[in-house]
Amino acid sequence: MNPRTILVLGASGLIGRFVTDDLRTRGFRALGVARSLSPAQKTSMLDIELPILSLDAAVLARLLSEHAVDVVVNCLGVLQDGPGSDTGAVHRDFVGRLLAAIADSGRAIRLVHISIPGAAAADRTAFATTKREAERLIAASGVAHAILRPGFVVAPSAYGGSAMLRALAAFPLDLPDKEMATPFQPVAVEDISATIAWLAARDIDDVAANAVSWDLMQVEPVTMAGVIGEFRLAFGTAGWPHIAMPSFMLDLGAKIGDLASHLGWMPPMRSTAIAELRRGVRGDASAWLAATGIAPKTLVETIGRHPATIQDKWFARLFLVKALILASLVSFWLVSGFIALFVSYRAAAGILSAHNFPPVLVDPITICTSLMDMSIGALIAFRRTAAIGLVAGIVASLGYMVGAAILTPDLWIEPLGALVKTGPAIVLMLVALLMLDNR
Repeated sequence: MNPRTILVLGASGLIGRFVTDDLRTRGFRALGVARSLSPAQKTSMLDIELPILSLDAAVLARLLSEHAVDVVVNCLGVLQDGPGSDTGAVHRDFVGRLLAAIADSGRAIRLVHISIPGAAAADRTAFATTKREAERLIAASGVAHAILRPGFVVAPSAYGGSAMLRALAAFPLDLPDKEMATPFQPVAVEDISATIAWLAARDIDDVAANAVSWDLMQVEPVTMAGVIGEFRLAFGTAGWPHIAMPSFMLDLGAKIGDLASHLGWMPPMRSTAIAELRRGVRGDASAWLAATGIAPKTLVETIGRHPATIQDKWFARLFLVKALILASLVSFWLVSGFIALFVSYRAAAGILSAHNFPPVLVDPITICTSLMDMSIGALIAFRRTAAIGLVAGIVASLGYMVGAAILTPDLWIEPLGALVKTGPAIVLMLVALLMLDNR
């Protein structure tokens, strides 16, 4: 008997990537589809890059038929509306097209849909309400389906909110007391994958696996403080004194995160993330446990089996610092160019005049270098062009150093050491360039 074919949508994400790889080890033929896969994620010919969200129902139906798909696992999701992100388009509209495609494919296909836990009455964000709209579409479709609502997902890798909690655990910093006390039921990503494998192994007419909605999470009650505390035990920071940040700092961080999202970045601390964090994560796993017989891993089993490795510690410590590095570099280039062009133009031009530059070149060089500096800062500010901006900043800094050594060597020994400090700035830009990857 040929192994069943499972199409995993969103195979570049935290859940989707793990599920794709895990299902393959279980003997399934798992196709991992995502809009964009990093080179490290392309581990098989079955890892496919497609503009999945722009495909219409007919193209999706053809995709399902051509690959003889038996199970579709939908892990697609976006946290918040913004440039390139539309919660309604991803969570609701795409699911509508996917359901139509399954119905038109001519195949008996089960849909496994990853949603969110909690009561619909408590939904306050576009993220939550559109997720719930997708659930209603699926329930009314007549398609064989299972809606899985995992709690806070703990996985070997870390993106977004999972990475943010690790970062908090690596520093002597707590969220405000109210947030630390919110229910935060975790689930190991292995248990999510085991559930999908259990569903995929069932025939399409198995009523125990069809039209079900399950909360996936450990049974024991846990709070946000408990989750962070377990990470701290793994990181060896549990004995440190901790300072709780005031609530306004959390709200300010969310506003800054929202601003960064308009520049193409995907910071974990945004308005939606904080709203969902304050809502908490809770559910009733009894139906899931009764149907599958899976014994969910506890938080201690998931996190505490092994102490954190050095790469875990470095990642956690640098995760929040990455934003600070990039913000400081953007400010450095923008402000330095602005000062030279608008605040201290005469002084900047005077340096060239004092070193016998032809008068006709003084103003053009001063203006061009100032505009170049500001352009580098603007390039770094936008996620899409950040790598170009960082490389340009490194090249420009090296150019300044070499040019000064040839044309104005006395600047190397001026009291404030402006050129000497350019070297560490180059190193910082190199560090930022090496840290740009998100997954």
